Amino acid sequence: MVFQTQGIEPLDAVINVRLTSAEKAALKEDADLAGLSMSELVRRRYFGRPIIANADAVMLKELRRLGGLLKHIHNQSAGAYSQATASAIAELRVYIQKLSSKA
Repeated sequence: MVFQTQGIEPLDAVINVRLTSAEKAALKEDADLAGLSMSELVRRRYFGRPIIANADAVMLKELRRLGGLLKHIHNQSAGAYSQATASAIAELRVYIQKLSSKA
């Protein structure tokens, strides 16, 4: 029975793992936060693939958008606010790196 395909290979093997109810609930909560199925979450954790929570992904997208807007302000003002925009962009970069390293 083939459930879905990952890369070029179908996911056709199944394993069963016994968990406590609390462990299963924690796994489900983590999977929901990441926007993944429990199976995909376990595969990513085991094989060392990145897991980024949906909230973090949304936040990264917004921070990058704000960086673009700051760059636009800098370009449109001919650098009139260069110290302020440079400082704000540096702070955004630090926060983006923090979020990205959580994965």
